[in-house]
Amino acid sequence: MSQSLARLVFAVTAVFFAAFFAWPVFQILRGGFIDADGRLTLAYLAALLRDPLYLEALGNSFLLALATTALAALLALPLAVLSDRFVFPGKALLGSLVLVPMILPPFVGAIGLKQIFGQYGAANALLHHAGLLAPGATIDWFAANRFWGVALVEALSLYPIIYLNALAALANVDPAMEEAAQNLGCTGLRRFVRITLPLIRPGLFAGGTIVFIWSFTELGTPLVFDYDRVTSVQIYAGLRDIGGNPFPYALVAVMLATSVALYALGKGLFGRAGHAMMAKATSTGGPRPLPPTRGWLCTALFAAITFVAVLPHLGVVLVAFGRDWYASVLPEAYTLDNFRLALGHDLTVPAIANSLKFASLATLVDLGLGVAIAYVVVRTRLAGRAVLDFLAMLPLAVPGLVLAFGYLAMAQEGRFFSFLNPVRDPTVLLVIAYSVRRLPYVVRSAAAGFEQTSITLEEAAQNLGAPPLKSVARITLPLIAANLIAGGLLAFAFAMLEVSDSLILAQKQIYYPITKAILELFQLLGDGKFLASALGVWAMVFLGVVIAGLSVLLGRKLGAIFRV
Repeated sequence: MSQSLARLVFAVTAVFFAAFFAWPVFQILRGGFIDADGRLTLAYLAALLRDPLYLEALGNSFLLALATTALAALLALPLAVLSDRFVFPGKALLGSLVLVPMILPPFVGAIGLKQIFGQYGAANALLHHAGLLAPGATIDWFAANRFWGVALVEALSLYPIIYLNALAALANVDPAMEEAAQNLGCTGLRRFVRITLPLIRPGLFAGGTIVFIWSFTELGTPLVFDYDRVTSVQIYAGLRDIGGNPFPYALVAVMLATSVALYALGKGLFGRAGHAMMAKATSTGGPRPLPPTRGWLCTALFAAITFVAVLPHLGVVLVAFGRDWYASVLPEAYTLDNFRLALGHDLTVPAIANSLKFASLATLVDLGLGVAIAYVVVRTRLAGRAVLDFLAMLPLAVPGLVLAFGYLAMAQEGRFFSFLNPVRDPTVLLVIAYSVRRLPYVVRSAAAGFEQTSITLEEAAQNLGAPPLKSVARITLPLIAANLIAGGLLAFAFAMLEVSDSLILAQKQIYYPITKAILELFQLLGDGKFLASALGVWAMVFLGVVIAGLSVLLGRKLGAIFRV
């Protein structure tokens, strides 16, 4: 690629991010810190920080993200170590099942978990049958403490992100360093804490950052649990008065500043470059077989954590197939009517069609822009390529809720982008929102492909007379097709099931994507939860097929896509 073409890619990317990343963020800051006379003011922020309701919500959001990340790490790290270091029965199958929680948005899993642990759910029915609960007595497990209910649901859904990053980091650790520590008397848990953990710290930070920011701004799960004492729900409620109320703007600005500050702090403390290591051929590493008893204990631990993690999914599936499920361990009867009614509902079929359209267009944008960015970053000597890479990764560090609110703010009547107002038609904004949010996945997967493919192949084609672009298209792109398919599928799948952008930007029923339709169905009286679960099962099957394909294409490299 010529320098002029590389500069064009840089310019297009800069304009794209200026218009649809920097400008929405500026609109948020403008709404929260500029008064009616156009002067800078901190009055709105000061009033917000004096309000105990807003402060409580910010504190709850921070603690919720902290609890979710800690729970996810406690689940993921032991599994990653066992998978990397040992061979045990069923390892391949259980390693694949670890990814199952990723096939469902957390708020959909909350529907199933509420059915299991609700006041008249399966858990209480099981306790009644076992004689551990008095007849007529009930325990509403999550109503007593919705905070931990939300944290548990999010941790069970998001821990695979930390697992993938930890597994990839452990695979890159030189066994010779651990062997040297063992020879000097540093063994067992002490060796892991003193040697291994610092070596995999950047990988843990990469996964933990995604989980923290995701749970800090998660909107759907608190809505399902009726937990309104978090900032994301307060922002969602403030959308009704976005034109005349500065407090939602100030609240989003505080959330943005908090996310960026925590990310920068974590990056400085825990995310620095890893220690240099020699090639792994210097030592005889690799997973080692365990004695039968220990091997089966590892299998049992893997299976137990996986079972707990898929409980929300099992709950959704049983609700979807159940005719009635009230005060019993399992549904009393099963039916396919819920799927028939869901597909016949006014919300469902248009929502599926809308999501397919929005996600497909966003994926095309991501593939075009992502491949060009990755090529410039990896293959050229352009002076600003590091900035280009930073821009492409930035959406992973900024909450989706913040960007969605920014898009809504910049498209208000009287603004430059008012022609994109989602009140009329959110299609363009949703496609842009999906593409910006998922662009890092395509860039990361394409960059990995370029790094693994020798540039000499392109140079040989150019020496034979092929123009630079033709040599890339005819030689390199076919060789990295698996990476492009993986990145494109991941971008498409997560765009299909995007929550924050869909809930905020889709304001007319005819434009509802799948996630918005699921939430609306869940809130209907009567059969609402059954229809929502049926649609959730369709989403699970779809994303499950995608994740299975990705694991085949990328294997352990899948974790690299979730890095900031």
